[in-house]
Amino acid sequence: MTNPTEAPRNRLALESSPYLLQHAANPVDWYPWGDEAFERARIEDRPVLLSVGYSSCHWCHVMAHESFEDPAIAEVMNDHFVSIKVDREERPDIDAVYMTATQALTGQGGWPMTVFLTPDREPFFAGTYFPPTDAYGRPGFRTLLENIARAWSEDRARVLESATHITERLREATEARTAAAMPVPPSAANEAVERLRATFDATWGGFGGAPKFPAATTLEFLMMHHARLAPSGDPSALSMVVDTLHHMARGGMYDQLGGGFARYSVDARWLVPHFEKMLYDNAQLARVYLHASLLAPEERDRQLFGNVSRETLDYLLREMRDSLGNSKGGFHSAQDADSEGVEGKYFTWTPAQVAEVLRDANLEADLPLVLDAYAITEAGNFADPHHPELGRTNVLSAPRSLEDLALAHGLDVPTVAARLEAARGALLQARERRVRPGLDDKVLTSWNGLALAAFAEAARVLDEPRYLEAALETAAFLRGTMLRDGRLLHAYRGDSGSGANGGTAKVEGLLEDYAYLGLALVELYRATGDLAHLEWAVELFEAVLERFSDRDRGGFFDSPADGEALLLRQKSTFDSPTPSGNGAAALLALTLSRYYDRPSWERVAEEALRSVAAMLPRASSGFGTLLQVLELQLAPRQEVAILGTPEARAPLEREVARRYLPHLVLAPAEAAGGIPVLEDRAPLDGAAATAFVCEQMVCQLPVTTVEALAAQLDAARPV
Repeated sequence: MTNPTEAPRNRLALESSPYLLQHAANPVDWYPWGDEAFERARIEDRPVLLSVGYSSCHWCHVMAHESFEDPAIAEVMNDHFVSIKVDREERPDIDAVYMTATQALTGQGGWPMTVFLTPDREPFFAGTYFPPTDAYGRPGFRTLLENIARAWSEDRARVLESATHITERLREATEARTAAAMPVPPSAANEAVERLRATFDATWGGFGGAPKFPAATTLEFLMMHHARLAPSGDPSALSMVVDTLHHMARGGMYDQLGGGFARYSVDARWLVPHFEKMLYDNAQLARVYLHASLLAPEERDRQLFGNVSRETLDYLLREMRDSLGNSKGGFHSAQDADSEGVEGKYFTWTPAQVAEVLRDANLEADLPLVLDAYAITEAGNFADPHHPELGRTNVLSAPRSLEDLALAHGLDVPTVAARLEAARGALLQARERRVRPGLDDKVLTSWNGLALAAFAEAARVLDEPRYLEAALETAAFLRGTMLRDGRLLHAYRGDSGSGANGGTAKVEGLLEDYAYLGLALVELYRATGDLAHLEWAVELFEAVLERFSDRDRGGFFDSPADGEALLLRQKSTFDSPTPSGNGAAALLALTLSRYYDRPSWERVAEEALRSVAAMLPRASSGFGTLLQVLELQLAPRQEVAILGTPEARAPLEREVARRYLPHLVLAPAEAAGGIPVLEDRAPLDGAAATAFVCEQMVCQLPVTTVEALAAQLDAARPV
């Protein structure tokens, strides 16, 4: 090893992560995460400054511009610390460990995350964003650096004692969270709905106040709960979903021109977003809206929700899909909030800008209608706080129905719809000529699993071949590029990346990679009838059992047993914007147990659920995925096997797809065998395709027509 004091400054140019590459020109002597940095810290007796963020994070950009690009602040960092940059999306395991420490020390978390460590990787001070100078009631970053450096030099014993104490407490807390396993009573689902109702915003939908996040896993749980209680369902659970999705679709968090959702709304009305768009949000929300389009009582909502699902998936295909080389078929991770250094510049409009576009498109007569439809005013509703000189602009929303607009403008509804669609197309074309926000073009296995599931299910429900083609290409990419010697890798960046390591997959696969992809492959099997997809899901689940199981307390660790040893080996049970690793793994275990009649796999899911029993009453909104597992446990067993060629099966499969049946084991195939539900099945004599409907281990007579299948499905589960 070379002398660490002679190592080149700022090694991030050698990385593939777009976030790390954003910092490659900083005057900071950055290291990526690894032994080299900690060895230098040990040899030179320095503390480590760990900075964690992601490429589309607005406040990460702010702190970078204010502090990491400042030569004076960089000099302090270089003189007193060994500085490490981590992309939280590339290394969610590292992020989770030190976010736990940050939340324990400060009571809150977020990004950018700043943690000070000993050379032994133990934290002793943490925070999130720090301004360059004292402001907002926070110490300035330079002041903080100087104080930490002074404490390390003059009060080392206390710093090390604090680090040891913090680490011990974190380990104790991690073990305690999974130690008190107990059965989860059936009443827990009803009680969770009641607790969610207590925090529900009856005016604008969603849970709690500003800022508001989509809570996709919670909305899925509420729909599953309603469906399980059919035929009457739980109207309050469904109304919370419908109201939330309606307001989200009408608000500015939804991209009214291009489709897709921003990460969250800064207000309670879903109006002004934090503009970055994440693959994981849009993949999950496309499915939430798809399910709601089957379940909503009103036809108008069904149509709105179906359109939002399609537009969101089309946005992903248009703007987030990788089409180059080995990464073809994968989906990129995120789009930035900023364009040309200004938050929201790409997405917002002034009345004058709208007028110019409509004039150029010979649509100027529709300007009053368009301004009204998208709530565009001279006063505006948004301004970048870092660029007040640019004035106020408008985040587009759609608060008025077509009927209201038609009445207000003396037109009929079809005319309003046609004119708005023409104006929308013109505005979208004009927007695409603007400078686009930055794109984080790394491809993550876990998030691509979420996207694969969305496209596979949408292909089946919407009968859309484009979506099935996308799903198959994504699956092929993941198998061809992200699977090595039977093991998944977590992150990839294509050859177009500017980093030296572009074009290679890296980072040992995590629990979320195996679980999300496994669930997606089940959806792909349901959409195609190809048992190879289901068999790969089983292989992934068996790897989860072998490499991630906590054999002492049940449940699963986030990282593999033979992976990198971090300060803590954590077990995620609490949903973030994405499903918890334990929730997704339990969902996969229970789903596959139904397909393969494996009670031992069902017990695996039960153990994961038991591990959070004590926490469920305190934080129902954080356990949406595990509550879905509970709903599957409580629901009657229902199976539909459909045998025949794909063409012959298609009408029967479409009849199933018209219904929201989250508890259904759907088994399409060309021939009998392969899984228990297909054993001893054969099409009726002379029939091209036959469906077999079973519930609670009792099967009805096989049927060959859409009408007969519909009657059996309606009698069994009428939702």
